[in-house]
Amino acid sequence: MYLHEILAAQKRGEAKGIPSICSAHPYVLKETLRLCGGLGVPALIEATCNQVNQYGGYTGMTPKDFVAYVKGIAGENSFPFASVILGGDHLGPNVWQNEPAESAMQKAEVLVAEYVKAGFVKIHLDCSMNLGDDPAGALDVEIIAQRAARLAGVAEASGDQNLHYVIGTEVPTPGGAHEHEEGVSVTKVADVARTINVTRDAFYQQGLHAPWEQVIAVVIQPGVEFGDDFVLGYQPDAAQGLRRFIEGQSLIYEAHSTDYQTRDALTNLVRDHFGILKVGPGLTFAFREAVFALAKIEDEICSAEECSNIVQVLDDTMLKHPEHWKNYYQGTSEEQAFKRKCSMSDRIRYYWGYPEVQQALGKLARNLMEKKIPHSLVKEHIPFEVNSSSLVDDVISQWIFRVLSAYLSACGIAR
Repeated sequence: MYLHEILAAQKRGEAKGIPSICSAHPYVLKETLRLCGGLGVPALIEATCNQVNQYGGYTGMTPKDFVAYVKGIAGENSFPFASVILGGDHLGPNVWQNEPAESAMQKAEVLVAEYVKAGFVKIHLDCSMNLGDDPAGALDVEIIAQRAARLAGVAEASGDQNLHYVIGTEVPTPGGAHEHEEGVSVTKVADVARTINVTRDAFYQQGLHAPWEQVIAVVIQPGVEFGDDFVLGYQPDAAQGLRRFIEGQSLIYEAHSTDYQTRDALTNLVRDHFGILKVGPGLTFAFREAVFALAKIEDEICSAEECSNIVQVLDDTMLKHPEHWKNYYQGTSEEQAFKRKCSMSDRIRYYWGYPEVQQALGKLARNLMEKKIPHSLVKEHIPFEVNSSSLVDDVISQWIFRVLSAYLSACGIAR
C-alpha cells in the first residue's frame, strides 16, 4: 500500500510524504480527487470520531455512509475509488468522555469496528482523554496504551484488509487553539520513546505482535498551531532531536494542525520525517474565502432584492445554531461576530450544509452565471486569472488548489 511506500522512502532518506485531507466538504474532496487524479497518486481522506460515528456525528454520517459519500464524489470526478485511502482519526472514546470508562470504551469498540467494516484502513488510535470515572489529572500512559491495544484487537477482528495504525496523542487542539498562544512545547524525545515502547508492550501483552508491525506512524507535537488570528510556524531547529530519534525507529511522524503553514514549513516537516501532514480547516477556510470574494462581486452587479446575501445568511444560521462555535469564539459581541466570519479556526465549516445556506449558495452561483461581469471587477476581488464562463467553480477550485498544491509539493508529489 502507498502508506508503506511513504514509510520505506522516508527510511531511505527520501523526503516523501502524503497530505491527509480531514474534511467532508464536497468542494474540498472534489478538488482533492481532481488534483490527485491528475498526478496519478492516491488520495488520503480522513474522518474524525466527532465527525463520523455510529450515531452519525456532526455530519449525520456513519462510517458506512461516509464511505458511500466519498465513493460518490470519486465517481462524479472519474477518480478510481481503489486509489482512495480512507483514514479514521482520533478513534477512541473521545465522544463519550463524560461516561464511565467501560461504557465509553464499549462504544469506542463499536466505533472502531464500524470504521474497519466500512473500509477504513488507516486507523489512528486515540485513548488519551480522561473518562468519567478516571482519576483527575493526566491519564497514565500505560492506561492510554492498554486502551489503544484493546481497540486494535477489535479492529483486527472486524475486517480482513491490511490495516495501518497510527499511535500517539500529543497533538494540538483539534480544529485549532481556543486562545492566542505565543508558543507550544515540542514533544520531548523521551516522551515519544516512552509512548512507542509502552504501546508496543501493550500490543504484545494482548497477542497483537503482527498488528504492531502495521503501526506506521506516531503523532507528536512538532511545535505548530493555529487559532482565530495566529499561526505558529514550524521551527526545524527545535525538532532536530526528534528527527534523529525517529531515524532509528521503524516509524515516521504524523503532524496534526498543519493548516496555514507556509510551503517551506511544510517542506521542512516532511524532510524531518513528518511523512503524514493533516489539514482540514485550512481547506474549508479557502472555500470560505472564495465564496466571500464572489459575494463581493455579486454585491456590485445585483440589486439588494436580487442578492443571495450569502454572508448574512451564514451568520444568521450560526446565530440560530450556536453549538458549533459558541464555546470556541471568545470576546465581545463585535469580536465574536468577526470570528464567525473570518476566524482561521473556521467554525463556519459546520454550516455550509444547512438548507438555508445551500439555497443562498445556489442563488449566488445563479446570479453570477446570469450577469455579465466586468473583467475589472473580477480582477479587483480575485487574486488570479479565472475562466469567466465558469467563474464560480473556477474561483473556488483555484482557491482550494493553492492550499492543496503546497502540501503536494512539500510531500514530493508535485512542484
